[in-house]
Amino acid sequence: MLNVTQKSRVLGGLLARSGMATAAPKIGDQKVPMSPLEPHNYINYQRIEDNLVVVRNRLNRPLTLSEKILYGHLDNPHEQDIVRGTSYLKLRPDRVACQDATAQMAILQFMSSGMPTVAVPTTVHCDHLIEAQVGGEKDLARAIATNKEVYDFLATATAKYGIGFWRPGSGIIHQIILENYAFPGGLMIGTDSHTPNAGGLGMIACGVGGADAVDVMADLPWELKCPKVIGVNLTGKISGWTAPKDVILKVAGILTVKGGTGAIVEYRGPGVESLSCTGMATICNMGAEIGATTSLFPFNHRMADYLNATKRGNIAEYAKAFEHNLKPDEGCEYDQVIDINLSELEPHINGPFTPDLATPISKLKEVAKENGWPEEIKVALIGSCTNSSYEDMTRSSSIARQAAEHGLSTKSKFTITPGSEQVRATIDRDGVIETFHEVGGIVLANACGPCIGQWDRRDVKKGEKNTIVTSYNRNFTGRNDANPATHAFVASPDLVTAMAFAGTLNFNPLTDTLTGSDGKEFKFTDPVGNELPPKGYDPGQNTYQEPPQDRASVQVAVDPNSDRLQLLKPFAPWDGKEPTDLPILIKVQGKCTTDHISAGGPWLKYRGHLQNISQNCLIGAINSANGEANNVKNEITGEWGAVPTVAAYYRDNGIKWVVVGDSNYGEGSSREHAALEPRYLGGLAILVRSFARIHETNLKKQGMLALTFADPADYDKITPDDRVTIKGLESFAPGKNLTAVIKHPDGKTEDIELAHSFNEGQIAWFKAGSALNLMAKNKQEGK
Repeated sequence: MLNVTQKSRVLGGLLARSGMATAAPKIGDQKVPMSPLEPHNYINYQRIEDNLVVVRNRLNRPLTLSEKILYGHLDNPHEQDIVRGTSYLKLRPDRVACQDATAQMAILQFMSSGMPTVAVPTTVHCDHLIEAQVGGEKDLARAIATNKEVYDFLATATAKYGIGFWRPGSGIIHQIILENYAFPGGLMIGTDSHTPNAGGLGMIACGVGGADAVDVMADLPWELKCPKVIGVNLTGKISGWTAPKDVILKVAGILTVKGGTGAIVEYRGPGVESLSCTGMATICNMGAEIGATTSLFPFNHRMADYLNATKRGNIAEYAKAFEHNLKPDEGCEYDQVIDINLSELEPHINGPFTPDLATPISKLKEVAKENGWPEEIKVALIGSCTNSSYEDMTRSSSIARQAAEHGLSTKSKFTITPGSEQVRATIDRDGVIETFHEVGGIVLANACGPCIGQWDRRDVKKGEKNTIVTSYNRNFTGRNDANPATHAFVASPDLVTAMAFAGTLNFNPLTDTLTGSDGKEFKFTDPVGNELPPKGYDPGQNTYQEPPQDRASVQVAVDPNSDRLQLLKPFAPWDGKEPTDLPILIKVQGKCTTDHISAGGPWLKYRGHLQNISQNCLIGAINSANGEANNVKNEITGEWGAVPTVAAYYRDNGIKWVVVGDSNYGEGSSREHAALEPRYLGGLAILVRSFARIHETNLKKQGMLALTFADPADYDKITPDDRVTIKGLESFAPGKNLTAVIKHPDGKTEDIELAHSFNEGQIAWFKAGSALNLMAKNKQEGK
């Protein structure tokens, strides 16, 4: 059977032979909506097709899949410089997605642009502000009451500016995107680091800061450093206790939390065919933990099956007609290649305190003993944006059903987080939730919850050493429950569920037995589940708000006296002077994620109020001067105090300051508040060994200097009570290093070379005070 493209070629050939002059049909002649919810926003495969004709002629080499999609979205393919790892690409994404915590600041920034409507399809999803405490319905009701002001703001702002709005209870942003908006060959940016989840449907989806989202919403190109490409070749077939989660846990162990920085991870090979669409999404989702720009898979029949199941069969057929550009070219080259045989891959459990410490389940017992990890599992948690598909839930329930048949309930507290209202309603209809309840499980709201620290945990005291296991993605210190002594481990939902019945890290369900209520030992059989619901998905409650046709009369709800929402004031532009004798606010010791820079949990409620949330700035970072968090010396008064207090003192006294940090500074969530806060508090520059990609961009967007030590060893030359002068800004230029003159307390000085990745446009952001300032200035000048 011929697809659309083949039919077009055949028809064109017949007409040509008959002597009739005609233009051959194009892929773009067919109008297919991106989503059933957006019938007038069409997939633009024609742009990819046309751009690639230009790019292929220029590069004259086979292209990887990610290159096809990225270069297919270039703003100007004729003149764009294209060198992996070097060039800055200007791209035109198909859509933007925002979660409620980051959407507040993104929309506040967009309002400053003066535009009446967003330029590309955009959605906002209420998933981050719902705190897990007792269970789904009560937790959701409490969140709606507590966050009414924020939800009202988002509901009115989205209506005003033509944005789709998913109300609280809808589910987690990435699952809603997968179910409704992701499509093969698309390009999307999202204000959440796990946006790459959509790679499970063959989409390049990248986590960004809100300022990047604002650019695209305001019809500006999105700028991205041309990524390198890491190829992961999958062979064999996944089976038994090994789950898709184990693929990314293995890759994380290989590449570490920074090994994917500046690269797209592209999965390929015959092993791909044994992975479900939602399984591929799991792998792409957690690619954020290795610092990757994004991850993706080539289009295949498993994606088509999922599109059909989610009522998007027209997209599946359209993708089949475009399949030649939804897979890598033969002979394409990768910057690095990793080989994984799925038939030999063992289930893994990663952690604690970092998602790249990978341990095969067969080794866990001895490794836990060697390291003194608490063996008792206090809480086992499954679900989240990473592992809450119908397949995940049915596999976990098959394990729970076996335990129930032997009269067991879980020894650990057991929580379940459905990823969306659709998944929740479907597993409720199909008896899965009933099975979880039978063994003592608690079903939480369709939201992020404990995965992002929205967890009112009361079973242990803060500082009490304990272990939890989750099917989440991220397990940095204090991430889930704000307790730095909690040892959090990440595994597949299958493994987490089985271990909940054993209640200990010493249990390997592949080899070990449990004792049933009848006193007899039994061993779990391999988990089984359905890739897709046999009866189809139950959509559950309708929680989507479509933008109204008449938006002129809509008033955006912002109370000037609110402590949760605050309209933004522009940052001051660079004064043109050489920064001299700047104090070091803090020299950070060790890992410093965006959780350390801008803590989540209870602080999420202030995401729309820059002044209030800035009181958490760098309070989790460890000061190298004393090994403590949130205790730094005021170099003017000599007194010690909280980081935000000292920073505000400097600012209010006209003193700019710098931060000194270690490697991969700013890894973790795409939390632009981690850049906004130091800028608001008067910071000028962040000097580090290396940056995580999103955070580096966020700092630049807010008008801060993101600088790296040309020699990483220079980090050790700086003491917390040094003063810093930055030379070279009067001739600030791409590829031209700056110099830091370090003045020690004894008066001696030494010069340290500072590298940077600023291009001309980003230097203009710095001089204007922020990217938003430059946007407003250009608009006023008619540029």
